[in-house]
Amino acid sequence: MNRFLFILCFTVGFLHAQQTEYVDFKTAKADIVFGNLSKKEVSGIVTYKFQILKDVDSIFVDAYSFEKIEYILDGKINGNQYNGKQLIIKSSFKANTNHKIDIVWKTNPRKAMYFKGWDSEDYVASNDFDKNRNSIEKKQIWTQGQGKYTSNWLPSIDDMNDKIEFDLSITFDKNYEVITNGKLIKIEDYFGKTKWHYDMQQPMSSYLVALAIGKYNKKVAYSKSGIPLEMYYYPEDTAKVEPTYRYTKQIFDFLEEELSVPYPWQNYKQVPVKDFLYAGMENTSTTIFADSFVIDSIAFVDKNYVNVNAHELAHQWFGDLVTETSGTHHWLQEGFATYYALLAERDIFGDDYYYWRLYEYAQDLLEQDEAGGSTSLLDSKSSSTTFYKKGAWVLLMLRERVGDAAFKKGVKNYLEKYQFKNVETDDFIREVEKVSGADLSAFVNTWLIEKKLPIKEIHSVLEKNDNTSFLITIKDTPYLSYRTDDNNEYIPSSLVHELPNGYYPIKKAVLEELIHKPNYPTYKSLLLDGFQSKDIKVRQAIAQNLTEIPSELKTEYETLLDDKSYITIETALFNLWKNFPQERDTYLNKTKDIQGFSDKNIRILWLALTLISPDFEDKNIRNAYNELTDYTSSKYGFEIRQKAFQYLNQIQACNDVCKENLEQATKHHNWRFSKFSKEMLKSMQ
Repeated sequence: MNRFLFILCFTVGFLHAQQTEYVDFKTAKADIVFGNLSKKEVSGIVTYKFQILKDVDSIFVDAYSFEKIEYILDGKINGNQYNGKQLIIKSSFKANTNHKIDIVWKTNPRKAMYFKGWDSEDYVASNDFDKNRNSIEKKQIWTQGQGKYTSNWLPSIDDMNDKIEFDLSITFDKNYEVITNGKLIKIEDYFGKTKWHYDMQQPMSSYLVALAIGKYNKKVAYSKSGIPLEMYYYPEDTAKVEPTYRYTKQIFDFLEEELSVPYPWQNYKQVPVKDFLYAGMENTSTTIFADSFVIDSIAFVDKNYVNVNAHELAHQWFGDLVTETSGTHHWLQEGFATYYALLAERDIFGDDYYYWRLYEYAQDLLEQDEAGGSTSLLDSKSSSTTFYKKGAWVLLMLRERVGDAAFKKGVKNYLEKYQFKNVETDDFIREVEKVSGADLSAFVNTWLIEKKLPIKEIHSVLEKNDNTSFLITIKDTPYLSYRTDDNNEYIPSSLVHELPNGYYPIKKAVLEELIHKPNYPTYKSLLLDGFQSKDIKVRQAIAQNLTEIPSELKTEYETLLDDKSYITIETALFNLWKNFPQERDTYLNKTKDIQGFSDKNIRILWLALTLISPDFEDKNIRNAYNELTDYTSSKYGFEIRQKAFQYLNQIQACNDVCKENLEQATKHHNWRFSKFSKEMLKSMQ
């Protein structure tokens, strides 16, 4: 028996690395139903059609920790040989033969499929709001495959090198919206529920299979090429649709034109969900993103969806259409998506914005380099900073090396040649070499293989823009310098009397330097120049850096509370409250009705300040405390909960309810929030 298990494990391990050499899964038709939602039950049947490439006596389908799973091969052979990770299908498979397998399963996914709100005792069934009309727990189901995790809820192939055409049908409560990959072709009544039928026409890697279920409305726009752009939103967020999706159509049209390769799927859907693991995920035709990016027009200034929107859309070509063979070539997905997102933002916000973001990427890479954390771009264990930001810089420098025409033609040829296939770095480089006639071996060595960042070459690009050139200069040489005569008196002609002209980051950089030089002769006049700026970001820089407010600037500083920026208001409220205790009532009354971002950054700060301002409307202290404590419960997103925990801990007011919620938070599916909760709980013991 032990010998048999050893042989089986050896065989399965061998096939896991080699299976794509022996079998090609072509299509999958899945019929999915949900059982007890509080127990996270999902079941169904999936039919795979596949072709045998070489003689083999067994193949497998990935299925992680399923409660029940069995198959029927070619309509006649039954089997249920399952090891907890894979369903083994044994037969004398001959090369060049085609087969069909029906797999029936039931499971309670431990990851990759998340059930939000179905087990919450605090859920308000009549609507999604608490008594103060704050949006709370939303009943949702959503997935996140992230490379290889779809097999936690759907028997599938974890190997991204096997691309399959998936058609999904999902049965669920008719009062919800069910969204998955592809085109919705039919909705039908099904035994008191509703069945949604979706069709895909092209293959994709299994990790890109996605599902989102919730209460949604949608707005539909159309690209220049006629592709439907479906933008989902919560029914209560009608006013946020425009600022959230403001540039979706422009981004889509830009990418199709820039790449000269048509969007490869039937439609494009974007779906916000609560407590998502990342900013967004580029599931084929169906991007799922964190609902913290659903914003109003004020929040747009400081935290908008534009970059994430463009990044995930670019992935529809780079990652979904052409897919890396392995993590060694991960930059082919993330570097490309980062670069083309930046180009899309350039189309929207202009050259100065583009070069400033490039400068920021370069600074992050330089810090990593100086800290000894740089790696080859072809190292599968490289950091996100390397894959994303260095990858983007590589493409920019390659474009500089071969010219616009050759670069764009090379990318186009690469996408067309390898569409619906898997790629390695050499595949891309080869296409650029063909059209440019250039030998790129030295470039590859410098930018892709070497660990050290070519900072001089980066600076040569950044110096093409006056603003980023300025930032490079003042990084090493103080801008606010002055000379004195022999009597140690200031020579006025050497002083800076006005903030420099140009894009706001250079003004911000000067202000940041200024605030650390309070004895600078023109200190006050420069700050006043900043206060008088019409650029919200310049004024925000003052709020964030001038934490000790001179009394003579109090009036000017108070005007920051009127800015259309939630970051500015939050920062200014705290600094004013701290610097001028006698005016606390004024500041708290002025900001009492402001919520801020979706994480309630201003409201939660306001509650905390109210609790430690004993003279402020004593009768409301209890209500403020209860509201702040309530924000720690699972009704709310983890961003809200984390802020509430932080403030309650800082003012030493985390009661038993708060601690109970903190204990529950240690088991949250978002590992960053879970880690935060564990560390805070430990610090309180």
